[in-house]
Formats: sequence, structure tokens, C-alpha cells
Amino acid sequence: MNIYDISQEVFNCKVYPGDPVPEKKLVNSIEKGGLYNLTEFSMCAHNGTHIDAPFHFIKDGKTVDDIALESFVGMAYVAEHQGVITGDDAVKIIEKAKEKNPESAKRILIKGDAEVSAEAAKVFVSAEILLLGNESQTVGPENAPMEVHLILLTADVVLLEGIRLAEVSEGIYFLNAAPLNLSDADGSPCRAVLIDDFCN
Repeated sequence: MNIYDISQEVFNCKVYPGDPVPEKKLVNSIEKGGLYNLTEFSMCAHNGTHIDAPFHFIKDGKTVDDIALESFVGMAYVAEHQGVITGDDAVKIIEKAKEKNPESAKRILIKGDAEVSAEAAKVFVSAEILLLGNESQTVGPENAPMEVHLILLTADVVLLEGIRLAEVSEGIYFLNAAPLNLSDADGSPCRAVLIDDFCN
């Protein structure tokens, strides 16, 4: 069984411009005479590998704790793409995923330096996917992320951003990207993994 960790290490992760940077400090230390080591840390809900809940961009959208775990856990399809994903590109990705395994077409992960266009977002919504993942810290254009986020999040498509797929080939995998159980939160870090032993 091959398990691929597709998460960033939190304290050295890439941070979206303007977001707080993760920080940690040792508040109790065995080396300094303490009975145990104890780490305190702070971070933004959207640092590193994380999910976006609809509430991130929608006033009355679902928060992290409102989303069924089935959105984050299940068969997924990894598609490689460079550059802007057009509507036609999105159609081809969905068709290829459905050919391989219809269940995998519910969770699409994009490998590469890719940017989802508004047209592609609409295709993914019409295909009724549950989750869309990408390697960038934001699914749409970094300088104007709102439109693509609104299209996807309004349709309750969960976003999995900041994943790392360099060691993963195109194909079908089992995804576990469950977020922390954070009440009323707009996003959450997660330890995302792919498993391939029974999928390809």
C-alpha cells in the first residue's frame, strides 16, 4: 500500500500574501527542568494545506463543522494541468475521471501550477463535485480570487488548497483530507493523504 502525504509542513508552509504566518514556542521544556515538553502554536485557518468552507466567502455559508465528512474522504481523481484551466479543460478532466471511476469524479485534485477559471468552476459545479483541490494557496487567480471562490463555494463545493502532488501520478486514489473539527470556522488545516493500493 502506498500512502502519499500531500500536505505541507505547517511551520515552513507557503502563506497566502497578507495572511498571518504560523508560529510556535516551547512553553514547557524537559531540557530546562520541566516534566514534559509542551508546544504552543498559532496559525491562520488557511495556512499551508487547508480546506475552505463556504463561510470563507459567503456570509451565511456552511462552516467547517457543517460539512459532511464524505466531502473530504473518498475516491478522488488526480489530473495534471499547467496554466489556466478552461471550461473545455474541466470537461475533459471530469470525463476522464468518470471513465476511470465515477466515484472519483466527485473529488478532483489538480496537479501542477494551475489556475481555475470561472468557466472551469462552472463546469465543476455542473458536474456536482464535492471537492476541488489544487497546489496553489488559492483556487482562482491570486490577485482576484473572489469570483471563482463564490462560484464553487455557493454550490457547496469544498476547496482543498495548498496540496503537494509532485510525487503523485495522474489517476485514481483514496483521499482523506478531513479538517479539524472547528465550530463556526471558515476554514481549517488538514493532513491530506492519498492511498493508491486498490484504486489504480
